[in-house]
Amino acid sequence: MADAQVTIIGGGVVGLAIAVELSRDHTPLYVLERNHRYGQEASSRNSEVIHAGIYYPRDSLKARLCLEGNRLLYELCARYGIPHRRITKIITATRGDELGSLEKLYRHGIDNGAELHLLTAQQVHELEPHIASEGGIFSPNTGIISAHGLMDYFYHVAKENRAEVVPHCEVIGIEKPAGSGSDFRVTTKQGHDVSTITSEHVINAAGLESDTIAELAGIDVDASGYRLHYCKGSYFSIPGPMRTIVSRLIYPVPPKESLGVHAVVDLNGSVKFGPDLEYLAERKLDYTVDESKRHAFAESVRRILPCVKDEDLTPDMSGIRAKLQARGEPPRDFIIRNEADKGLNGLINVIGLDSPGLTASPAIARDVRELL
Repeated sequence: MADAQVTIIGGGVVGLAIAVELSRDHTPLYVLERNHRYGQEASSRNSEVIHAGIYYPRDSLKARLCLEGNRLLYELCARYGIPHRRITKIITATRGDELGSLEKLYRHGIDNGAELHLLTAQQVHELEPHIASEGGIFSPNTGIISAHGLMDYFYHVAKENRAEVVPHCEVIGIEKPAGSGSDFRVTTKQGHDVSTITSEHVINAAGLESDTIAELAGIDVDASGYRLHYCKGSYFSIPGPMRTIVSRLIYPVPPKESLGVHAVVDLNGSVKFGPDLEYLAERKLDYTVDESKRHAFAESVRRILPCVKDEDLTPDMSGIRAKLQARGEPPRDFIIRNEADKGLNGLINVIGLDSPGLTASPAIARDVRELL
């Protein structure tokens, strides 16, 4: 008999959401987290936006799981008091020649199932007088959430369901002996101690290192298209007296590779701008915000808020997301799959969870349950 029915590698928001979903019916269940506490990497270093499902390709996992996750998150927040605000969002066309792209984005979002409304320039300025606009899209179901509050909820529910979250636990090996009915052998390191557990199922929700975990299991990540690319996003904030400059999220018409630098209002009412897009040459967790980016940031911010000056911006925070696409490549969808065809039945890889991973987390957990 295996030591565990399910072993989840990674204690970020997705790993914890999966733990809640599976711990109802599967025990023993372990969540192995390499840091001292859950949710210390990408899950706690993002804009904390509840996305509405506007941008993602039709019929993609991102589109479907974002829309489902949006609904589930608002239900969870209302039921269990998780801090959040349905703050809404405007996507603004700042020049007349962007109106065609705005209309196309609106139709795309509607086709995805998002609730959206087209606004004239006058209607935009009635809502947000300080932003540049020739017209906009209003998203009533975009919001913000406390990522830590959400993870705390997932953690405590998983614990109530008798899941065990193991910190300081780095996975250094995964083996599945020949034979479809055999269990996985998961080797871990805690400080200087190395140990092995057996598990019927293994869920790879290791975020920034999910391709590394897949590789440990014997998967050729390059041939499979699982190789991750680290992409850093920095934020700058504005001082307290200017925090009323906007009252909701403000996005530009998106450029090619990202959603563009946008204005985010957090749960405390503070305003920050970001993230930018910086592919990292090395896979290092460097969260410093380069102050020399101030002018370039200000130029991007002035596209939507012309009144912001360079000196108004202060370095704030940064995060690193792991993208499946390299620089210049088209966006890739989430990977959520049972690796039975690779001789690893019972290993479910969850890889490439950039945006909207936070929003989609409870819906991703349901998909994993179905695969299991």
